[in-house]
Amino acid sequence: MKIRFLVLLLALLLSACDDSAPAEKGFAGLGGEAAAFTPVVPGRVFSFPADHGPHDGFRIEWWYVTANLKDAQGREFGVQWTLFRSALKATPEVPGWGSQLIWLGHAAVTSATEHRAAERYARGGVGQAGVSLGPFNAWIDDWQFSSEGSDTLSDLQLSARDKGFSYRLHLTSTRPLVLQGDNGFSQKSEQGQASYYYSQPFFQATGAVEIDGTTYQVSGPAWLDREWSSQPLTANQTGWDWFSLHLAGGEEVMLYRMRHKNGEPYLTGTWIDAHGQTQTLHASDISLVPQDTAEVAGHSMPVRWSVKIPGKHLDISVDALNPNAWMDLRIPYWEGPVRLSGSHAGQGYLEMTGY
Repeated sequence: MKIRFLVLLLALLLSACDDSAPAEKGFAGLGGEAAAFTPVVPGRVFSFPADHGPHDGFRIEWWYVTANLKDAQGREFGVQWTLFRSALKATPEVPGWGSQLIWLGHAAVTSATEHRAAERYARGGVGQAGVSLGPFNAWIDDWQFSSEGSDTLSDLQLSARDKGFSYRLHLTSTRPLVLQGDNGFSQKSEQGQASYYYSQPFFQATGAVEIDGTTYQVSGPAWLDREWSSQPLTANQTGWDWFSLHLAGGEEVMLYRMRHKNGEPYLTGTWIDAHGQTQTLHASDISLVPQDTAEVAGHSMPVRWSVKIPGKHLDISVDALNPNAWMDLRIPYWEGPVRLSGSHAGQGYLEMTGY
């Protein structure tokens, strides 16, 4: 669940001269009122490939990929690629410098001993960043997530580079897309805040990762998240912990915990079987408990978790491959690959914000 506070915060920073910019409320402003923007309501009928593209009228949106990779020697790596679209006003996109869109890209590579991260910024309307269909192409500068021939998101290239790292991966899947929550309506609070949210958790990735001049040929599972919203949080929500887990038996699990200033976290998720069939997980179905912490960039981060879903006989430990996977960017957070052990083996990704 990628509720990207980063996008909104960047938009507020870059639009400081705009008197209409909302005051920050809740975590990074995502609990602020967004009455001018399109609300997220139950019952939306998703349409593909159109919903792979941008959505005018919504305040925030993202295209997000993670991959858990290994080379021939069994060395483990994680890759992250994210493009965020933030609207400063609830108006249709227009070409030129009159565009009211801000784009932000994040890319990272993680190994057991190294973590590299970078960011890119762009104003909309001038071709520096965007998402288009016919065929699908998402880009910011020379970072790309694209298909050469279609809009189906079944055969794509993913690439990014910065000082100290680069990657180029080929992602393929013949499996169905997954609608998260209630047929794509993903609730984030008891008060009804929500996003539209779908995933492709069944990608297989092959390609190359380079860290500090050494290139590794790698392969492994990858996960795409697509999400858009206008006001996804309440003013009381201080951050979140998000998990995407690839189980060795072919099942996929998405979990998130929205933390509050006061009261218990809002906890939910999705169990995805090996055929792509889904079951929504409620708080009563899940035990998600931090176990061990590490001091990372001056923050105490829970880098080992106990995850239990008794109804699925899941009882696992989720451990960070590299506890120091701190995204030391203008707006920092923790994000990195994790290993699974216990009742089920596997791997996945964890994002933690607001610590």
